[in-house]
Amino acid sequence: MRAKPFVLLLGLAGSAVVTAALPRASAAQAPARTTWDGVFTAEQANRGAQIYQGMCASCHGPQLGGIDAAPALNGGSFYANWNGVTLAEMADRVKVSMPANMPGVLSRQHVADVLAYIFSRNGMPAGDKELPRQIPYLKAIAFKAQRGG
Repeated sequence: MRAKPFVLLLGLAGSAVVTAALPRASAAQAPARTTWDGVFTAEQANRGAQIYQGMCASCHGPQLGGIDAAPALNGGSFYANWNGVTLAEMADRVKVSMPANMPGVLSRQHVADVLAYIFSRNGMPAGDKELPRQIPYLKAIAFKAQRGG
């Protein structure tokens, strides 16, 4: 008879632990870093420039200004559309929908390199570590239109 109450208590304790962990998990989702924290290297941005010119410039323009229906990748509307979004969301969007004529052909490394190029062209500083291609790491970084903003 003692085994049943013990199992019941163990089950309750397990529920309490899971419930107590839920608020901390949602608080941990806020990105700790931004694109102003040197999250890519200059070398990575240079690689991204080559990929961008070959795969993206024909639609988004050689200076990232946008052409026809393809939006600009700099300036006010770009900042407004992406401000506060995690780099995981940006990378996923690029990975599944770009280039428009061949969506999904860019590898995750190519996407990270192109994003590094876009950030560098938007005046964000390079750092000493490359922008990672793995989604869990990209979830911890937010795109911010302005430094400290």
